[in-house]
Amino acid sequence: MSQVRVVVTGLGVISGIGHERQAFWRSLREGNHGFAPLKGIHPDALRFNMGAEVTGFSPERYLDKRHLEFTDRFTQFALIAAREAFLDAGLQHWTDARRDRFGVVMGSSGGGQITVDKGFVELYKNNKPRLNPLTIPRVMANAAASFIATDLHLTGPAYAISTACSSANHAIGQGFWLIRGGVVDGVVVGGSEAPFSYVNLKAWEALRVISPDLCRPFSKDRNGTILGEGAGVLILESLAHAQDRGAHIYAEIAGFGMSADASHMIQPSSEGAARAMQAALQDASMRADDIDYINAHGTGTLVNDQTEAESIYKVFGQHAGRLLVSSTKSMHGHALGAAGSLEALAVVYALHEGVVPPTANFSEADPECDFDVVPNQARVADIRCALSNSFAFGGLNAVLAFRKWEC
Repeated sequence: MSQVRVVVTGLGVISGIGHERQAFWRSLREGNHGFAPLKGIHPDALRFNMGAEVTGFSPERYLDKRHLEFTDRFTQFALIAAREAFLDAGLQHWTDARRDRFGVVMGSSGGGQITVDKGFVELYKNNKPRLNPLTIPRVMANAAASFIATDLHLTGPAYAISTACSSANHAIGQGFWLIRGGVVDGVVVGGSEAPFSYVNLKAWEALRVISPDLCRPFSKDRNGTILGEGAGVLILESLAHAQDRGAHIYAEIAGFGMSADASHMIQPSSEGAARAMQAALQDASMRADDIDYINAHGTGTLVNDQTEAESIYKVFGQHAGRLLVSSTKSMHGHALGAAGSLEALAVVYALHEGVVPPTANFSEADPECDFDVVPNQARVADIRCALSNSFAFGGLNAVLAFRKWEC
């Protein structure tokens, strides 16, 4: 019995470099980052004040009063991106019978951080005796998945995954496996995050991993990551389902691999990352030399980038020198539980358009990361197979394998 093939038929995004998919892709192609001083945070309150915020965002433009009352910023992002992806896939007109065969799997690292912050202020600063009765539905990590299912009237399996910075990749991979296993015909997958709450920012400050100016992955002078926010959503369908309704196909998702470092909560392991990449290749029935491009986890910290480079050498050997490896976090920032979804969109567009997005802000080659990082300018390239890496605190690794779609 042949294995069910799974394809990408819709894309949606809201981020610090674009409020919809075309603006997002244009920023990636042009190497434009979204880093700017954080709004609403006094510059003396933190050791850093840069972030890739979704600026000019008015949720009232997208959502009605009922949605606004029940949702935190991270859920609002997810709903907006999901609606765009659903429309892009041409799924707005279909029968109720199909809704039972469509699921939702979304990732988020922190859930409703903005709501949590407001609750702290109300209780501890304003001495209020009670919180808003809608606090729980705003905060819960599954809010995005639940609201997407309700908004789009999808009655198949729906759930959330929270694995820190690997959340979105785990969600996309689980959705992929649901389709391949015959549980559903299609699934809305991705991740969303709104991490710019004061408490969360102070926690990241304490880790001393945030750059004061720019995110420069793989550059010798890199000095930390920069946080981002937003949501990325993909519509996945079985090939048979997509072809039956004449859907436009962006790319094929071919494999998914996971691993646990089982070693340290915040120090990455090259062995664990390598196992996840190898598992994705095996799941996709790909060889190492089939891969043309890797969208790296590439956070811009000294240890992370060097460790990821070691893992790439372990898996690809001499072929590593022929790979294109870029980190789009250099533009949209590290969006934590949403990062993998933004990067999956970047990979899908790269395969579909034949253009690899650059590693922006690159200034100096690091001999410890000695591969082609596509510095500063996008590269026209006929890439056929690609990986998208996510490696999380807690040692939880998730890697997606994609293949160019050719009719």
